[in-house]
Amino acid sequence: MSVFDGTYHWLDDDGPAFGRPGLEPRWTSSQKDAVSTAYAASSRIWFTASHGTLNEIYYPTIDRPQTRDMELLFTDEETFFHEEKRDFEYDFHYVDDDALAVRVVASDIGGRYKVTKEFITDPHHPVVLMNVKIEGDEAILSRLKCYALLAPHLDGGGAGNSARSVDIAGKRCILAWKNNVSLAFGASCGFTRTSSGFVGASDGYQDLSTHMHMAWQFGQALDGNIAMMGEIEVATHREFTIAIALGDGHHSALAGMMQTLATPYDAHLKRFIQQWQRVESPERLAKASTDGGKLLRVSHNVILTHEDKTYSGAFIASASIPWGASKSDADLGGYHLVWTRDMVQSATAMLACGRVDTALRALVYLACTQHTDGGFAQNFWIDGTPYWQGIQLDEVAFPIILAWRLWKADGLGNFDIFPFVVNASAFLVRYAPVTQQERWEENAGYSPSTLAAVISALVCAADIAIAHGSRELGTFLEDYADWIEAHLDEWTTTNRGMLLPDVPYHYMRIRPPAEGEPFHNPQIPPGTVHLNNREPGERFDFEAREVIDAGFLELVRYGVRRADDPLIIDSLKVVDSVLKIDTPYGACWRRYNHDGYGQRKDGGPYLGSGQGRAWPILTGERAHYELAAGKDVTSFVTALEKFSSIGGMLPEQVWDYADLPSEGMYLGRSAGSAQPLVWAHAEYVKLLRSVADGKVFDRISVVEERYAVPKEKRTFQSRMEIFQTGRPISAMCQGGTLRILDAQRFRVVYTTDNWETKNSIESRVVGRPGSFVDIQTAHDQTGSIIFTLYWPESDHWLGRNCEVYINEELLPQGPAAMKPKS
Repeated sequence: MSVFDGTYHWLDDDGPAFGRPGLEPRWTSSQKDAVSTAYAASSRIWFTASHGTLNEIYYPTIDRPQTRDMELLFTDEETFFHEEKRDFEYDFHYVDDDALAVRVVASDIGGRYKVTKEFITDPHHPVVLMNVKIEGDEAILSRLKCYALLAPHLDGGGAGNSARSVDIAGKRCILAWKNNVSLAFGASCGFTRTSSGFVGASDGYQDLSTHMHMAWQFGQALDGNIAMMGEIEVATHREFTIAIALGDGHHSALAGMMQTLATPYDAHLKRFIQQWQRVESPERLAKASTDGGKLLRVSHNVILTHEDKTYSGAFIASASIPWGASKSDADLGGYHLVWTRDMVQSATAMLACGRVDTALRALVYLACTQHTDGGFAQNFWIDGTPYWQGIQLDEVAFPIILAWRLWKADGLGNFDIFPFVVNASAFLVRYAPVTQQERWEENAGYSPSTLAAVISALVCAADIAIAHGSRELGTFLEDYADWIEAHLDEWTTTNRGMLLPDVPYHYMRIRPPAEGEPFHNPQIPPGTVHLNNREPGERFDFEAREVIDAGFLELVRYGVRRADDPLIIDSLKVVDSVLKIDTPYGACWRRYNHDGYGQRKDGGPYLGSGQGRAWPILTGERAHYELAAGKDVTSFVTALEKFSSIGGMLPEQVWDYADLPSEGMYLGRSAGSAQPLVWAHAEYVKLLRSVADGKVFDRISVVEERYAVPKEKRTFQSRMEIFQTGRPISAMCQGGTLRILDAQRFRVVYTTDNWETKNSIESRVVGRPGSFVDIQTAHDQTGSIIFTLYWPESDHWLGRNCEVYINEELLPQGPAAMKPKS
C-alpha cells in the first residue's frame, strides 16, 4: 500500500514496526581501517570503515556523526544466513595509492561466493557510495538475497530516529529523519523490498537471523533506535551501487541520492581519484620511510581528511569514538572535537610536507576561536562551542609556536599574528607555571611537557614582539620564560626517586600545586597526585615521586634542554624501566605508570577504569629524542609503520600484554581506543621530515640558541623572582630582582628595613600581559622585602602585607618552598 501526501509516495507495507523504542543505542568499533572523504570542499560528508564494513558517516561537518554502521547480510532463504562482520574473511586495499577510495574483497568462510565493495563519496555532494560486485557459484547466486542494513544515528545519537519506506521516481528506498537532518537510503537498482524496525526487536537483523528470509516488511518505525533494511535480488543484480545521502530536510536528501545515482559509479570513482591525485604528495620524505612511503601517503591524506570543509582550517583529533561499541548517546564528543594541541600537531605536520597554505588556514581558524582572555577551551566543537572546560597551558602555547613557524616560513600572507600572539602570551603569563591540566588532561601542577611548550611559546612571542617594534614587551616575555626555565628542574624533579634504585634524581610526570598555589587540591595530602580511571579496589593517590612519564623529552624536542643533559639521560633510564613495552613490531611506551585510561586487564573495554596501554605516538617522540642525540632511528620508523592497521590507521593505544584472542587483543596490535589518532599520524610525518633533514623538525631555533648551550656560554643570567597575588613567593636570592606582576596597573608600597623607611613605585604597563614593578636587591643585602599593593583604577588596597625573604643563594620558591623537596 502506498500513500501520496502531496510530496512523497509513502509505502506503508505491513504498517508500523513493533518494539519501540528499541535497545539503548550504542556506537560502533573505534578501530577504523579507513577515514575518507572527497578532496573537494563541496562534498561535505565523511565516512569511516572497519571490519570490512561502513561505520559512521559524518555530515555536514566532521564533528557530526549521523550513522552507526551499515553492513550487508546474505541468505539463500533456506540453508544459511551470513553477516559480513562475523561470517566473512576480508582483505582491504586502497583503489589508488594517492586516494582514499576503499576496496574490500570478502568471501564467505565456505568460499562459495565473493563480495567486492568499493567505498567513496560523491566528489561534489553529501552522498556516500558503496559499489558492490558479487561473484561465485551460479547455483548459489541464483537464489542469493542481499540485504543492506543501516543504523542511523541522526543528529548525533541513536535515540529518537524515525524512518519510512518511500517510492521516488519509481525506485523503492527509505527515508530517515531526526530534527532537521534527513537521510535517504537507496540503490541504483532500487530495493525490491524494504523494512524499518526497532533495534533488538523488529529490525532486519532480528528478522533474517530468526526466519532466514525477510518475513517482516514494516513501512515505518518512528521515534526510537532504529535500523533500516533494503533487499536486492542478486539473481538479477550482480553489481549495484548503494547510496546514503544526507541533507537538511527530506527533499535535499532524496534529491541528492537520486542525482548521484543518475551518474554511473565509475564516473564518480574516476573523479574522486583525480581529485586526490592533485594533492601534492610529500615524496621527498618517503625516502626516510621503511615501507616505501605507504604509511606516509596514508598519514598525509588522513590528516587532510580530518579538516572540516565548512569551518576551513578546523582539524579534529579523530573521526572515532574510543570504545564506541560500549558508548551510548551520552558520549556526545568522542574524539571528533578540536583540541588545539592535536590540531597544531596536524598543522605542523602539514608544514613538514610543505603545505604552508593548510597550516595557515589552521592558524587563522584558531585565531578566530581564541577567547577574549587569550586562552582556548580545553576542546571544542568546530564552531568554537566549548565541550570540556579545563585550562591546559600547552594548548595556549602551541598556537603561538605555530604562528612563529609560519612567520619564519614567510607563510602568513596578509594575516597579522601580533594581536593573536600577544593575547595568548598574556594568558600564559597570567597562569604559568602552574597548569590546571597537563597534556594527559588529568592533573594540575608543574609539568615538564607543559612547561617545555610554555617556555618555547614565550620565547617565540618575544621574538615576534621585538620584530614588531615592541622591544619592552619582548624583553618582558623573555624574562618570564627565563624565570620558568631557571626553576624548571627544581619544580619538576625529585631527588628521592624510588622507581629505579640507582637513579634517585629524575623528572616526575607532574608536581602537584602546594597549598596557596593555583589549582591546589586540599582533598589529598601535600605532594600527592590523585590518578583517575583506576580500577575498583586499586590505589588512587600517589606521591609525585612515584609517577613518571616521558614528557620531559619535549624539553629536548623544542630546544630547552640538550639531548646529552645528564638529567634527561638518567630520567630516560627510569622511563624505560617502568614504561617500556617490547612488542613483536618494536618498542612502545605507556604514558605513565599507574595509568588507568585503557583496555581493562581482562581485555574488556575501558568504562571509566582500566589499564593504560602503550601509545605508538610515544615511539615517535622517543625517536625524535634519539635523532637529537645523534642515533639511528630506523627501528622506530619501522615500528610505527607496523603498528598501523591494514588500512594504515595508527591507533592511540596498542595491546601491551600477552595475546588474548577471546577479546580480540594481540600484543602490539590496536586496542579499543581511538584509531586513527591523527596526532600519531602527524608525529610519524614529522619524524620522516626530521630523518630526511638530519635534525628535529620541531626544534625552535630561538629557543635552542637561548637555552640549549652550556650555561657558561649563555648571554644572560636569570636572577629574577616573580610574585603574583595568585601565586605568591616567599624567598629570593641576594642580588636578584623581585618582579611584582599584576593584570591591572598598580602601586607597590614597600620597605626593606621593617618600615623605618617606606618606598613607593608605580607599575609599568606592558600591554595585555599586565603591568609590573621591579625591586632590585644588592649582592650583600639581607633581611626581607615587605610590601603591599594599591590599585588606583579601582581605588582599593591588597589589605595585607607580603614578605619575601632574601637569601644568599637561590632557594625553592613559593609556598612549595616551605615543604620538603619531593
